Amino acid sequence: MTQTNASAIVQRIWNYCNVLRDDGVSYGDYLEQLTYLLFLKMDDERASVGLSTKIPAAYNWQSLQALEGDDLDRHYREILTELGRGSGLIPTIFRKAQNRISDPAKLRRLVHLIDAETWMGLDTDVKADIYEGLLEKNAQDTKSGAGQYFTPRPLIQAMVEVMQPRPGERICDPAAGTAGFLIAAYDSVSSRYTLDQRQWDHLSHDALSGWEIVDNTARLCVMNLYLHNIGHDREESPIRVDDALASPTGDTFDLVLTNPPFGKKSSVTYVTDAGEVKRESQTITRQDFWSSTSNKQLNFVQHIYTLLKTNGGRAAVVVPDNVLFEGGAGETVRRKLLQETNLHTILRLPTGIFYAQGVKANVLFFEKRPGRSTPWTEKVWFYDLRTNIHFTLKQSPLSRADLDDFVACYRPGQPLERRQPVWSAQNPDGRWRSYTHDELAARDKANLDIFWLRDDSLEDSANLPEPDVIAEEIVEELEAVLEQFRLIAEDLGAAQPFVFPSAYSNP
Repeated sequence: MTQTNASAIVQRIWNYCNVLRDDGVSYGDYLEQLTYLLFLKMDDERASVGLSTKIPAAYNWQSLQALEGDDLDRHYREILTELGRGSGLIPTIFRKAQNRISDPAKLRRLVHLIDAETWMGLDTDVKADIYEGLLEKNAQDTKSGAGQYFTPRPLIQAMVEVMQPRPGERICDPAAGTAGFLIAAYDSVSSRYTLDQRQWDHLSHDALSGWEIVDNTARLCVMNLYLHNIGHDREESPIRVDDALASPTGDTFDLVLTNPPFGKKSSVTYVTDAGEVKRESQTITRQDFWSSTSNKQLNFVQHIYTLLKTNGGRAAVVVPDNVLFEGGAGETVRRKLLQETNLHTILRLPTGIFYAQGVKANVLFFEKRPGRSTPWTEKVWFYDLRTNIHFTLKQSPLSRADLDDFVACYRPGQPLERRQPVWSAQNPDGRWRSYTHDELAARDKANLDIFWLRDDSLEDSANLPEPDVIAEEIVEELEAVLEQFRLIAEDLGAAQPFVFPSAYSNP
């Protein structure tokens, strides 16, 4: 298939998405229905060439073809219900599925649109690009809140590049979102190595695993993997729809790559005898955790540690700033990381790269080691990609090239001893430097929120960024503060989740 034909398919899909949006169908709803129908169509194509199918004939793609109007609507709803029963890859995609297209004529049009193409004949990259584009568009839809599940792809690519996943390794994302990390790991192994059949089978069916707590996101995740030829013949879904923090998994992995959800404490919502809706912080208590806390990010860091193989299991995890400086459980977790892992690298991320507003984040890179009396972390290398760097989602988005210098400083695949600092007294603007374990452990609360570069905007008005960049940074600061107030209000027992009317939100 030519690139022109592929682009034409993408354009037709986008055009019809816009038609449905006029009827109140969001990008997320459209993406859901596209997921169901694409899966049915591709399963039908696989069956037509003699490949096995687990979808009963009464609920397959062909069963939709002759129907219109109310009969189509009724049968489509029945398909969604029946295929969502049980466990495995298919029920994960159709779990709690609903028809969001209220007009049967538009549903019929979408069926025709998908049936007109031979999807299994498309190059995998083309299919994946179509779906990834829809996922990104859904993340940009501020009303859907889907941005929290979408990590910038350039950041994912750089993280995977420095972690260098290898054939035969088991790779996990306990907050899988739409499978960005897992797919990048798959692409890295398949492109960097010449694999034999056994290695291909392992990579396609056994290497990748994850958890996702939100049903709608889990189905998008599994479908994204499916479109990248991952898990086609796997009996069970590679993604478990469950709360990863709820209990120990009993399983360990060579590599964990993840961006856990930001900005929320673990909590439960309940109704009082008087009919009031209240939310209560929920402290996660697990025997395999270092500290009990309701802070979800700290719990994820502890959970990730438990997922790693003891001698050399490695992780790259995106965390918000508070994980680096928060006291109490935060200090306990940081000191344990310095002691029981080799926490060798921290990447300080710029603002303006996430769809969720007000996010200030970092990437922690560490390796799990067996217990011993002396700390495994001897030195932590910091890269500051934030100070005097300005990104925006539309005018100046993060690109993979923006992370080239970090990757070069990291020296993937080489011993840590070969790293060389860029910062020095003679080069105070260097973004790459290290601190010893003793220096970090001596800091108040083992604070790892370290920055050393001069912020030009605070000292030289001539170097101020453009007004639109300043405005967006102010919005992010305000959103971050408001989020902290929401959490405080919930901890104090506000009857309803704390909501601030925002004059700053994008329409």
